[in-house]
Amino acid sequence: APADRPALRSLRTSLDAAKIEFIRGVEEKTIPDVKLTRARDGGSGTATFNFSNPNVFDASIQGDITGMFLVDDEGELTTNDVNARFVNGKPQSIESMVVMQSPAEWDRFMRFMERYAESNDLGFTKAG
Repeated sequence: APADRPALRSLRTSLDAAKIEFIRGVEEKTIPDVKLTRARDGGSGTATFNFSNPNVFDASIQGDITGMFLVDDEGELTTNDVNARFVNGKPQSIESMVVMQSPAEWDRFMRFMERYAESNDLGFTKAG
C-alpha cells in the first residue's frame, strides 16, 4: 500500500543514520569541525575533529569518555586519541584524531563521513 512507504523510508533513514559517540550509547549532538590530510600517494591520512562545547560535557550525562566512536550501518570506527581542552578549569572542547593507514581505511572513513554529513545536513569544502 502506498501509505506504508513513508514509514518504511523514515525507518530506513534512522537505521542508516551515522553518529559520533564519546560515551557508548550517548550521541554527541555538537557538529565538529573536521580537517582532513592525506599522503600524496593516497596510502594514509588523518582526520582531526574539533568539537566546541560538546554535549558530552553536560552535567546530566553520566559515563566516562573512553574514545571516539564513529557509528553507522557498516559498523564502527574507533580512536582513543581524544583530548579535552579546559579554560579556567572548565571543559571547552574536545579534539580527536583518526589515523587511516591504507586506501581501504580512507575509503571506509569517507563512507562514514558521507553518511554523517547526510544525517546532519552538512557540506564539504575542499581547501584551496
